[in-house]
Amino acid sequence: MRRRLKKTIVLIGMMGAGKTAVGNALARMLGVDFLDSDDEIERAANMSVADIFQRDGETFFRAREAEVLARLLSGRPCILSTGGGAFLSDRNRAMIAGKGVAVWLKADLDLLWQRVRHKTTRPLLRTPDPRATLAELLDAREDIYAEAEITVESRPHYSVDEMAEKVISALAERPDILETT
Repeated sequence: MRRRLKKTIVLIGMMGAGKTAVGNALARMLGVDFLDSDDEIERAANMSVADIFQRDGETFFRAREAEVLARLLSGRPCILSTGGGAFLSDRNRAMIAGKGVAVWLKADLDLLWQRVRHKTTRPLLRTPDPRATLAELLDAREDIYAEAEITVESRPHYSVDEMAEKVISALAERPDILETT
């Protein structure tokens, strides 16, 4: 049994939701490329996302993010991981809906905090109370993330491969996305 991806799968969700890890596993399982929009932005700018935020601000970063998303969505179908704020833009949501399919990797606050609390690469969490900031971000973003065509719930006991299989199962229900031959 072979699977063919017809559209780019755009993984959305909060920092710590597993977009990169699950995205790599999905790409491996489906035999397609894995791309990370933040990595592409860093490569183009020759600096980290955190440094871009610090030097140029979030508005500048979001503009570059939209440009990179447009370029990546124009390529061959792949698995594309986005930064946590990418899907918040009306423009980005429209691009994703037009050329790909958004898959929300939904995780609760406790799981997200467990995964990000020791990371120093999260510019939005450089606050006096990063857990409270994460909770505020999650609360502010959940309704927008819920606009994704597909939602896959994460659980603490799921391995990366189990989560990727859950995404594949959700994709397989849509013949316009994943074709099995």
